[in-house]
Amino acid sequence: MTNSSGAGIRVGVIGAKGRMGAEVCRAVEAADGLRLVGRFDHGDDLGDLGGADVVVEFSVPDAAPANVAHCVARGVHVVVGTTGWDDGRLETLRRQLAEAPPSSTGAPVGVLVAPNFAIGAILMMTFAAQAARFYESVEVIELHHPDKVDAPSGTAARTARLIAEAREQAGAGPVSDATTHDPEGARGARVSGIPVHSVRLRGLVAHQEVLLGNVGEMLTIRHDSFDRASFMPGVIEGVRRVADHPGLTVGLEHYLGLAAP
Repeated sequence: MTNSSGAGIRVGVIGAKGRMGAEVCRAVEAADGLRLVGRFDHGDDLGDLGGADVVVEFSVPDAAPANVAHCVARGVHVVVGTTGWDDGRLETLRRQLAEAPPSSTGAPVGVLVAPNFAIGAILMMTFAAQAARFYESVEVIELHHPDKVDAPSGTAARTARLIAEAREQAGAGPVSDATTHDPEGARGARVSGIPVHSVRLRGLVAHQEVLLGNVGEMLTIRHDSFDRASFMPGVIEGVRRVADHPGLTVGLEHYLGLAAP
């Protein structure tokens, strides 16, 4: 994608003062063919988004839907890393996209909502979904820094849903669990029937493992991000390709050829 002036892709960042947003700004400035044209944060007037062709949204869950709607209404493509996109919010976004004006190139607007941009994390989710139909038991453990405001993480929720879909397609039953008494919630949350556990610990960045078990064996699939720089190749790939995917796409795996058929 190039903008109408042929000067490469003009990129705006919402949440630019946050940890992820600041990293995105640095990555955009360092990337060939991209130009950072706007930095926006809480309370800023988004206006015309600095003339951006693509906006990267890394704010907070309560603010993200309105920010994305603002972009879509102005014909601007969006790459979204903020979590909190449940089915209701995604359906609202689909309606907004159906009514959106075309982008600056005349093409329909595209929005990518990605729970995780680390290539290794996407592979971890893909492998977990492939393996889940072969195992009686499966649980997800996600570990993050204690400044993270939501639990479970978007990656863990997405992983659980992909696992549940794969198991349903394979005709696998619910995961085994004889627990009948758990007043303190020690067994964690259930996402699409899959147990998910959240750890918040100082010193961590973003980590997740999927445990799969059968009689006599266990398979562990784990991914660790030690630095936010690990997410940037995926973010840049999303910025470069979002215009080629009109409408709503959930998960960067669809841009990478890793989505289930």
